Amino acid sequence: MITQKMKYALKALLVLGDEARSPRPEPLTIEVIARRSGTPKRFLEQILLEVRNAGVVASIRGRSGGYTLIKRPEDVSISELLRLIDGPIAPLPCLSRRAYQRCEDCTDEARCRLRRVFSEVFWSYLILIESLSLADMLGTPDVAQAVLQDSATA
Repeated sequence: MITQKMKYALKALLVLGDEARSPRPEPLTIEVIARRSGTPKRFLEQILLEVRNAGVVASIRGRSGGYTLIKRPEDVSISELLRLIDGPIAPLPCLSRRAYQRCEDCTDEARCRLRRVFSEVFWSYLILIESLSLADMLGTPDVAQAVLQDSATA
C-alpha cells in the first residue's frame, strides 16, 4: 500500500501536471494546489519541498510565485516518486535493489521459499510500476475508472 503522504504527492503533481498542460500555465500557490487536489495544506509544504529537491518541480518566489512542474510528465517516474516519498518498495528487504538487507531470520537466501515466491510477485509489480509515469496518470481517466469499477464488483 502507498502511504497517505504519497497519495498527497501524486494528487499535487496531477494538479501541477494539469496546469502545465493548460494554454497559459502559471505557478500555483500551495493554497491553490491544496484546494484543487483536496489535500491538507499543512502536509503539502514538506512534500513539495522533497519533490522540488528531486528536480521535479520548481518554486518561484514573489507575488506571482508558486510551484510549477519542470519535468515533462513523461519523465516523472511513479516508481522513483514512490521511493522518494515512501522509501523502498520491495515487500522483503532481501529483494530491494537500493536498500538491500538480508532478512534477520534467514539462513539461506538461495533456498528461501518466501523470497522465491515474493520475488516473482515483486518482479511483475516492478515491470508495471516502473513503466508508469505522471503522463500515464494524467491521461488515463478511463483506465482508472475501469479498474475502480472492476475492484468494486470483485
